[in-house]
Amino acid sequence: MIRILIADDHDLLREGLEQALGAVPDIQVLGTASSGAELLSILDDVSPDVIMVDVDMPGMSGLEALGKMRGGPPAIVVTMHESAKMRKQAMDAGAVGFLSKSTPLPRLAAAMRAAVAGESFIDDDYDVTSHMNAVLDPGAAALTARERELLSLLATGVSSTDELAEKLYISQKTVKNHLASIYDKLAVSDRAQAAVEAIRLGL
Repeated sequence: MIRILIADDHDLLREGLEQALGAVPDIQVLGTASSGAELLSILDDVSPDVIMVDVDMPGMSGLEALGKMRGGPPAIVVTMHESAKMRKQAMDAGAVGFLSKSTPLPRLAAAMRAAVAGESFIDDDYDVTSHMNAVLDPGAAALTARERELLSLLATGVSSTDELAEKLYISQKTVKNHLASIYDKLAVSDRAQAAVEAIRLGL
């Protein structure tokens, strides 16, 4: 799971990014900030794997904030300003990535994975194709096809053992065995929690 912080002073964009990226199976949004100062304050309490930061923010800009957190988590600058000068300023401030605010969500998520992998992509011709697929936690990755099928039913509201057995054409005992395996792999304790995980994983 990639834990991220989002810093942007535009409320609508910030909230939209929080919801969109939070729905990606292998990304968790730890928090958001509307200024560079607020970003630094949040970093006193949480330890993200990646920071996504805008340039223009009130008070302390995103680049100023990056300059004060040398040695911190990798940061990706996401901005409307795409000049070569701005790219260099972002790199000088310590950013590992530079993206336009028009970047599609799948590419933005891929950039997060690339940053965690230690890659740098300041230039606009950087190819993130190899990072387009979500990297699931080991437990989620270990789910069998049948367990994924059962989870998808849970996510749609089918929760009783007899209903699950009927829809999957298996015995109720087999349903219970699959559920026990799912609980263990996803580190959950009941069907409601499993359903939430199923939604988060995009099942």
